[in-house]
Amino acid sequence: MSESLASSRPVQRLAQTRGPGTAQLLVLLAASCLSVLGAVLIAPVLPQMQAAFATVPGADVLVPVVLTVPALMIGLAAPFAGLIVDRVDRKRLLLIALAVYAVVGTAPLYLASLQAILISRVLVGVCEAAIMTCATTLIGDYWSGARRSRYLGLQTLVASLSATVFLGLGGVLGTLGWRTPFWVYAVAVVLVPLTAVLIRQPAEHGRRPASRRLQPLPWRSLLTPCAVSFVGGIVFYTLIVELSFVLTGVGLTSSAAIGGISALMSVATAAGCVVFARLTHRTPRALLPVEFLLSAIGFGLVFATTSVPVISLGAVFAGFGTGMLLPTLLTWAVNRLDFEQRGRGTGLWTGTLFVGEFVCPVLIAAIGTGVGGLRPAIGVLGVLAAVMAVVCVLVTRRTNVPLDITND
Repeated sequence: MSESLASSRPVQRLAQTRGPGTAQLLVLLAASCLSVLGAVLIAPVLPQMQAAFATVPGADVLVPVVLTVPALMIGLAAPFAGLIVDRVDRKRLLLIALAVYAVVGTAPLYLASLQAILISRVLVGVCEAAIMTCATTLIGDYWSGARRSRYLGLQTLVASLSATVFLGLGGVLGTLGWRTPFWVYAVAVVLVPLTAVLIRQPAEHGRRPASRRLQPLPWRSLLTPCAVSFVGGIVFYTLIVELSFVLTGVGLTSSAAIGGISALMSVATAAGCVVFARLTHRTPRALLPVEFLLSAIGFGLVFATTSVPVISLGAVFAGFGTGMLLPTLLTWAVNRLDFEQRGRGTGLWTGTLFVGEFVCPVLIAAIGTGVGGLRPAIGVLGVLAAVMAVVCVLVTRRTNVPLDITND
């Protein structure tokens, strides 16, 4: 026994000296952006798709679903991806998902029927679930403490900024035809060799006997972050989806102005992520009520006026609040997980968040029907965010551990 321990020490020292660094982080951040790519890239060309498939029965329903169904599939498939991550292998699943993503993501370039395109989008969502779960789990594996919290916040920051980039890119490429933006999904091909070379399976995986049963999840400490994250997904996605419609509804017709205000909200979201990185020593009980309250103030301003500057200010408040909110929720959930639990816990959290995001536009439409329009519906969600600020004070009474304290 002593000889085997002695012989393993040089290997351990080598692993430590060649530990993950900037290159690994960049690959994982780039992979994390692919779920955003699936959600927003083709939004600008949906009217062109609608016209192209105008003769297809139900096209007015199916074409919007082409955009939204990947988010639903992430919500449904991420928990199962997490199970595979813990049971089998992080790196292998990530490589397979990236390769398949490139194939099914670019499939609409040559698929003739709307139904076939919809099926390809379902598969895109399944791949995104695996990619997002693997990337987030590996960030949790590679780093710990305050550095892990900062990098999880950076993951949210990069994803938020990439949404603005992908929307603009989709619009530019859409001028060449509605199929052209689908070429961007081929970027996953570049990530495959980079992942193969730079990403290493964490050492803990090699020490776990293949026949041993997985460690049970800490359901009591995981369900509360996931439940709050479901509502957080709704709050986060509300103005991302609806801000342009709000601005159009109050008489703003300039697409450049609408894009500029949307970009301003994205900058506010990024600022929230940056501020979160400096507050990882605080507890969820200290941060979550403030973040939900900022979002509630933003929604309230959007509801209360038809003034474009005030609505813009509301978007900034909401963007800043949600920019802090998402990394707080993610870190709260992930930091309490051991290595053998991390994939399943991350998958469950990812699935819950994306189900909330998928439900968001449906919920807003339903509320709007009852209260008289889009802006009143956002006002109702502002009340919901304010209620969540109070709820978070109550449900985190026993959560007095700072976010940068981990199980590692």
